[in-house]
Amino acid sequence: MTDFATSIDRLLNQVRFWEQPRWRADDRGDRAYALVQVLADLGADAEGRPRRSVPREHDMILPDQLRVMADDLLAADPSATVLNEATAAVDDLRRTLDRK
Repeated sequence: MTDFATSIDRLLNQVRFWEQPRWRADDRGDRAYALVQVLADLGADAEGRPRRSVPREHDMILPDQLRVMADDLLAADPSATVLNEATAAVDDLRRTLDRK
């Protein structure tokens, strides 16, 4: 759990104060939204409920969506395998956000 929590905190610290032009560059907003959906799906799986699409809202609320999905996933008490998958997805996004 600590690795995932640390990874999500690092990601949020990286993007928390981004303005709209930065989110639009290189599809960053779309990639962050994809992570929101991954976290929602992992949370649904951990809770044994059906997966549902997360609404695609304005880029400026992506940090809030990421925080909520991360908190929901942690509250679902997922297995170590699920947390490792979530941590890898977060770390992958962090590494790629500022490339190009």
